[in-house]
Amino acid sequence: MEKTTLYGALEQLEAIEANLTKLERLCNDIEDLIPTGISFGSNPVYEDKCRAALAIVEHMPAIDGWRLKLDFLDLDAIAQTRFDLAEIMEPTAEISFESSLEEPSRQLREYRFRFNRKRRELIRQTLDDAIDQIDRLIREIHPTIEAMEPRASIPEAPLAGLRTHFKEITTLIGSSMPRPDRWTEMGRHLHFGQVGDFHDIEGVDWPAAKSSLRKNLYGQDDPIPVKVGDLCELIASKPSGPIPTKLNWEKLTDEEFERLIFSLIAGEPGYENPEWLTQTRAADKGRDLSVTRVNRDGLSGHLRARVIIQCKHWLERSISPADVALLREQMALWEPPRVDILIIATSGRFTTDAVAAIEKQAQSDRALRIEMWPESHLEMLLAARPALIAEFGLR
Repeated sequence: MEKTTLYGALEQLEAIEANLTKLERLCNDIEDLIPTGISFGSNPVYEDKCRAALAIVEHMPAIDGWRLKLDFLDLDAIAQTRFDLAEIMEPTAEISFESSLEEPSRQLREYRFRFNRKRRELIRQTLDDAIDQIDRLIREIHPTIEAMEPRASIPEAPLAGLRTHFKEITTLIGSSMPRPDRWTEMGRHLHFGQVGDFHDIEGVDWPAAKSSLRKNLYGQDDPIPVKVGDLCELIASKPSGPIPTKLNWEKLTDEEFERLIFSLIAGEPGYENPEWLTQTRAADKGRDLSVTRVNRDGLSGHLRARVIIQCKHWLERSISPADVALLREQMALWEPPRVDILIIATSGRFTTDAVAAIEKQAQSDRALRIEMWPESHLEMLLAARPALIAEFGLR
């Protein structure tokens, strides 16, 4: 099959969804036209709707080899079956037959489920990028409007960018995902475009919407393949051997390593508003992660610290003092607001000199604190989170 554009792919998905919606409506009509009792005789409206549905099915593509198949019974056949079952007085058989009349609707629900999952797979990267761009624009707008009155208008260029990416996300998710939390409110605030609206977008609308998008985008309900048919077989085999502690970091790409760290912080209590930061000037084209770490103190209340995480999927070399110095300098790119903590997460290690440099930084009076998350630390964190190990295939 020749390569198609994202626009072309979305156009095809929209056509498929239009057909699917028609089929769902037709099936509801067909079920409503089936008499509730034993009633012989034809119904031209019922027959035409069955023909129309079957004609649409011919234009529905397979999904991973699974094809939609709809079977509609003739009304006289339905009446005859009901008559026969009533004579033999088999309630269980009657219930089973009545349930079979709803099989087309069940088939359509199965198709809808598979279709939505495929659509999420298609839009995932583009939707990720749109989320990143909204994060970037919000960071850029914040310092420019701090001194402005609530009723003043947001500068037109960044506001137009926010509106564009908002519309892109709305188009991408279609009906494959529920509308994000506070999506309607965010659209209304973007429409008015005043400084007060921006504060609502930054503080309430977008954090809720982004969390909702991330949760629905990354298939939290998608299955992880399991090779065991029955757990008793696994136990009966009396498995033995060394306990695995080493993780297979080689299986991950740089982007997958970033995704792993993002998943780690996104699901952890005490961490709020995780987001990707697009670091266009990074030599390795990597992206930093930003998150707010919340410490709850019974006497002082909640203390929030802004954390930037640098992800380095380095298997061949360790983090050096020069790397630490460069990463520390790059924190200025993400201020304001101030960066309180820099975490360097790596699938490798830190050199002895790098560890010494970070420990020296910790003893200075500088506000920035640096934390090391080497391979050994990540393996310890993930050992307590086996779902992530399975999700990323790290065994």
